[in-house]
Amino acid sequence: MDEQSATGELPRDALLLRRKRALYRAQYRGTKEMDWMVGRYAADKLDAMSGSELETFEVFLQVGDPEINAWLLADVACEEPQFAALIDDIRAFHSLV
Repeated sequence: MDEQSATGELPRDALLLRRKRALYRAQYRGTKEMDWMVGRYAADKLDAMSGSELETFEVFLQVGDPEINAWLLADVACEEPQFAALIDDIRAFHSLV
């Protein structure tokens, strides 16, 4: 069964399930620092994310903690342009800019 409607939007229940999964994955990443940083950001921001923003966040969650840690804390440039705005937003959320 196709989850998308004729307008291309996901049903509310499907979006809610994706948000719950993303929140869990954000809060239980593997390192305490990233669990806290990414998890707190997700807890605050996920409900307001559009479907495309959520999709970008889900892909971001597949990146390993060492890379995300470097992007957020060591100010290493992210080579993935799709994550640039997200990284900036997470850094601003934690007052790291």
